[in-house]
Amino acid sequence: MSSSATRERGESSPAEAEGEARARRPIHHREKWAALVLLVPALVGFIVFWILPSGRSIWYSLTDFDLLNEPQFIGLDNYRELLGDDVARSSLVVTIQFVVASVVLGTVLALLTAALMQRLRLKTWVRSILLLPWLVPNVAIALIWAWLLDGQLGYLNHLLHAVGLPGVSFYNASQAMPIIIAIGIWSGLGYTALLFYAGMTQVPNEMYEAGAIDGATEKRMFFQITLPLIRPVIALVVVMSAIGSFQVFDLVLIGYGGNPIPAVRTIFFYIYQQSFAFFRMGYGSAIALVLAVILGALTAIQMRAMRANRSDLS
Repeated sequence: MSSSATRERGESSPAEAEGEARARRPIHHREKWAALVLLVPALVGFIVFWILPSGRSIWYSLTDFDLLNEPQFIGLDNYRELLGDDVARSSLVVTIQFVVASVVLGTVLALLTAALMQRLRLKTWVRSILLLPWLVPNVAIALIWAWLLDGQLGYLNHLLHAVGLPGVSFYNASQAMPIIIAIGIWSGLGYTALLFYAGMTQVPNEMYEAGAIDGATEKRMFFQITLPLIRPVIALVVVMSAIGSFQVFDLVLIGYGGNPIPAVRTIFFYIYQQSFAFFRMGYGSAIALVLAVILGALTAIQMRAMRANRSDLS
């Protein structure tokens, strides 16, 4: 076929196509190098602050290391000791209780708050106020609530006594865990609610209008339209909340002045205690690695169970 006939039909000749491809090649080449250059800082940070510490933690978990002497290789002795450690087991149970209560109650309350924000069309400054507790550092939150619930000087306890109600205390075994759970939910409620609200704003209004025409109630539209369409956001929030709840440490350490009662002694505090109070870095590393494996498995199960990569909106 002649090149003139090819041009008459608006097609490029093989020579012209090869020339265009050659002209585009340097652009693609530069784009690849630009992408690599932009990824280098993140890769360096990932290697320096995650890969290398993780490798050293694995090595320390196989040693008897006390920060004062060189690590002595002992194999799997730390893991064998962990299997029979009743304190570590009870700390893990306490942490799981905190995680389940915080994630379930926090997610439900955040969904209700987000639904109210969507329906009431709250102003931007009102939504911003919801973020204030989340912006306060956990250390400050623990100090504030420790002062408010102090048995002698606590303002909240004085108010409860003034209206004839019994006071609450961090050191009451039956009240300690509910108090910690309530503080954790209160501090993160605004952030998770705004995440849900952002997901709800992506739901087309036509679906709600169609539901209203069909006679669906607000409750039915919430469960059959809103929740299925924001499933990826729910999965993200649940996973983030679970991981963050497993890492609860500031509230326990600061709220109890470094000496929590067994009812709220979480696994992260136990790792800190073994590593930096008893200087058993090897044993603390072994507990941390087991916890990392548990968190990875729970995250995979949650993402799989909630079908986080699919949404009815697509």
